[in-house]
Amino acid sequence: MPIRMSLLSKYWKIGVSLLFGVVVFLYWWLVRPAMLSYQEQYQLFLMDGDYLRQLLSVPDGLARCIGEFLTQYYISHLLGALVLAVIFVIIQRLVWRLMASVSEMAREHYALSFIPILSLWLMLGDESVLLTFPVALILALVTMWVYELIGKRYRAYLIILLVPLLYWLAGPTVLMFAAWVMIRQFQTADSKWTALLIGALTVIYAIACVLASSWLVPYPLFRLFYGIDYYRFVEVYYWMVLITMILCVLIPIFLYWVPSFKKTLWVGIGETVVVFGAFLLLRPSFYDARKYEVMEYDYLVRCQDWNAIIAKADKKTPDLPMTVCATNLALGMNGQLGDRLFDFYQNGTQGLTPPFERNFSSIMLTGEVYWQLGLVNSAQRFAFEMMEAIPNYAKSCRAVKRLAETNLVNGEYEVARKYLRMLEKTLCYSQWAKRIMPLVGNEKAINEHPIYGRMRKLRLKNDFMFSDQELDKIFGQLLMHNQQNGLALQYLLAYPLLDRDVNKFMNYMIYVDGLHLGYRPSSCMEAVVFAYAQRNQHPPQGYVNEMMLRRFSDFVNIYSSGGKDAPQLRQYRNTAWYYFMGVR
Repeated sequence: MPIRMSLLSKYWKIGVSLLFGVVVFLYWWLVRPAMLSYQEQYQLFLMDGDYLRQLLSVPDGLARCIGEFLTQYYISHLLGALVLAVIFVIIQRLVWRLMASVSEMAREHYALSFIPILSLWLMLGDESVLLTFPVALILALVTMWVYELIGKRYRAYLIILLVPLLYWLAGPTVLMFAAWVMIRQFQTADSKWTALLIGALTVIYAIACVLASSWLVPYPLFRLFYGIDYYRFVEVYYWMVLITMILCVLIPIFLYWVPSFKKTLWVGIGETVVVFGAFLLLRPSFYDARKYEVMEYDYLVRCQDWNAIIAKADKKTPDLPMTVCATNLALGMNGQLGDRLFDFYQNGTQGLTPPFERNFSSIMLTGEVYWQLGLVNSAQRFAFEMMEAIPNYAKSCRAVKRLAETNLVNGEYEVARKYLRMLEKTLCYSQWAKRIMPLVGNEKAINEHPIYGRMRKLRLKNDFMFSDQELDKIFGQLLMHNQQNGLALQYLLAYPLLDRDVNKFMNYMIYVDGLHLGYRPSSCMEAVVFAYAQRNQHPPQGYVNEMMLRRFSDFVNIYSSGGKDAPQLRQYRNTAWYYFMGVR
C-alpha cells in the first residue's frame, strides 16, 4: 500500500494533464470541429523546398512552418483535435516544469500551471488566431526551461546565442525569454545590481534583434513586435496574445514569492475551482455561438452534405445571411426549395445569392451557389477573389481546388494543370490531384465525369458580366440553355417570391408552364392563388387543389378580422401568403 501511495503521489499530476488533454480532444472533435475545417481551408502548405525556404526566411518562420504543417491535419477533425490536445498538454507541462524550477512549493499549486493554456484556449475562440502562436509559445518555453537547466557559468553564452536564434525561429515570444532572464537574475543572483544589469541588457538585446530584423525583411515594426503570422489580420493587435505571453512568464515566476501552506490539499482544491471556474465563466464571451453556426454551415456546404444542412435547419431556423443561403442551396440541391421555401426564415433575394462582398469568409459560399447553378466563370471569379482577400496573403487549398475544377470544365487545361501541380505538392490533396490530372486535355473523360460533365452541360457558353440586381434573368438564361437545370428552375421562381414581386412571378410561372416540366410546388401554387385574388379572380379549374383554396380563404378571413398580429395566423407562417403580407 505505501508503494501504491508513493506512485500515486508521483504520477497524479501526469494523470491530470492527460485527462485535460482528453477533454481538449473531445471539445475540438465533437463540439467545435467546424473551426478546424475553417482554419485548414485558408492555407496551402506545400511540401516544396522553395516554399519552406520562403517561410524560414522571416522571423517566426519555423513556428509558422510547423504550425501550417500541423494545420493540414485539420482536414480530419479527429486528427486536428488530437494535434490541439497534444499542443495544449505540452504547453501546460512546460509551464509546470518552469514552476518546479522556480519553487519547491510548486507541487502545492499544480492548478496554476493550467492558467496560461486556458488563456490560449480562450484565444482560440477567435478564428483569426493561427497555430503559429502556440508553436512559438512552445519554442519560447523550451528555451526558458533550458536556461534553468544549464549551469550559471554558461548562461551568458546561452543568452548571446539563443536570443537572436529564438527570435528568428519563433518571433516576438523571444521577449518572454528576455523577461524570464531578467526576473530570474534578480531572484537568484547574489548581487541585485549585477542581476538588474544582466537582465536589462538581455531585454535590450532582444529588442535590438527585433529592430535589426527590420533591415532584413520588408515588414513594419508593428508586425515584427507583434508576430508576422500569429494573427490572420496583419494590421490588428489582439490583446490576448500579449496576455497569454505574460501569463506564461508570470505564473511560474510568481511562485518564488508564494509562502508554503500547511493544508496543501485545500489550497490545491481552492485554486482548481477558481482557475477552471473563471475559465468556464469567460468562455462564452470568447466563443460566439452564431459565428460557429456559420462555420458549420459552410463546412457542410463544402462537403455538399445537403441532408445534414436541412436537418440542422429543421432543429434551429437559420437567420443569418450565410446560413439562410446555405439552407436554400441545400433545399434546391434536394429539389425541395419550391415546397419548403417558407418553412424557414427568409431575408429576401439575398437568401439565394448574397451580394458580393470582399470578405474571404463569405465569398466562397456564394461561389458555391454559382458553381452548382452552372455559372462556372462566376464561381471561378469568386474563388480567386476569396483567395486574394485572405488578410495574411496566404493561399487557400479550397480555392485552389475550385480554380483547378473551373479551368478544367472551361477547357483551360494549362491553367488547370498549374493548379493541380500545386495540389500535388500538398500532403492532403495530392491523391485527389493525381486522380484528376489524367482528365486534363481528355475531352471524352471530362464529358463523362459525373461532376465536370454535368457542369459542362449546365454552363453558359458565352462569357458575360451581369449585375447582382438581374440574377433572375440569369436563372432564366440557365434554364433556357438546359431545361434539366433543376436548381436554376427553382431559383428562377423563388427569386420574385422572395422579392414579393407577384407580377414578375406570374410571368415566370407562365414561362415554366410552357416548358411542360410539371413543376408546381406548394409555394408557387400559393403565390398563384394570391396573384389571382389580387385581380378578384379564381385560378383556372384544376390548376390549384381545393384544399389550398380553402386554406387561403381562411387566411384572408383571419387577416381581415384580426390584422397581421392575429395569433391564428401563426398556423400559416410557412406559406407564401404569410410572407407576402409582411407578417414576419
